[in-house]
Amino acid sequence: MQSASEQWFDEAYYQRYYFDKKTRVVDPAHADRLGAFVCSYLQYLRVPVQRVLDMGCGIGLWQGMVARHLPGACYQGVEYSAYLCQRYGWQRGSVVDYAAPEPFDFVICQGVLPYLSAQDLRRALDNLGRLCRGALYLEAVTHEDYERGTIDEGLTDPRQHRHRAQTYRQGLGRHFIDMGGGLWLSRQAQVPLFALEAPGW
Repeated sequence: MQSASEQWFDEAYYQRYYFDKKTRVVDPAHADRLGAFVCSYLQYLRVPVQRVLDMGCGIGLWQGMVARHLPGACYQGVEYSAYLCQRYGWQRGSVVDYAAPEPFDFVICQGVLPYLSAQDLRRALDNLGRLCRGALYLEAVTHEDYERGTIDEGLTDPRQHRHRAQTYRQGLGRHFIDMGGGLWLSRQAQVPLFALEAPGW
């Protein structure tokens, strides 16, 4: 299977998965808890955050959370959807090959990677390693999530790829340390860790 076509991410897609209260995949209360948790964890770890990249930023849910919890940080939204870039003014780009003059302190990549083919997924995971010098928050549904019934398939886009969790872990492990909770710390980060703080160390 190929990666998602840019034509998928039109106005109808975002109406179905983000704007319609009956079918949206985003629970605002859950998003607020997630933002508070991730940003608090970054502060606990003492990861300095001045520049934030939201890769596949969608309708910009993280923009407000970054402003609230990481005051003073500069937020950069990058999005593959031409429709959203026109509507919100995001920078156009793909996680597979987006490039920046310097890496970011905090990179967010939520719900993006399951739309990629296996080959593009490998490229994207390496690219996230290049783009991040601090911490990465990554969320992606896996083959195991479908097997275990963890997700609501009625709300989840059926066109997503079902990559194994180990595929993500192997690709991320070259560049990051698994900190749990979806947070990964760049191996470039100068952050002291206790051995039991980092499950993936």
